[in-house]
Amino acid sequence: MVRIHEEFDVVIKAVTMVGSFVTMETADGGEGFIDQVKHPSWWSEEVPPPAAGDRLHVVVLDPSRTPPRLSALEKDIEIGRRFRSDD
Repeated sequence: MVRIHEEFDVVIKAVTMVGSFVTMETADGGEGFIDQVKHPSWWSEEVPPPAAGDRLHVVVLDPSRTPPRLSALEKDIEIGRRFRSDD
């Protein structure tokens, strides 16, 4: 089970109109989902859209969802780091 604000690497396995399903590169594996607005390409024309096989660094936004919701946005990763440093 992943925890909120946890960071790790993922590989995109499928891209849909609303986001990307990913495989987590954690000890126990697992799957996650990145909403399209939580991928950097949504905010920058210089970042290519997600594609199967892409590797990303992500942070957990909502571990209670199935699959857990993740973000590849640097601002969300930084917010997660601040929350973890307060623990």
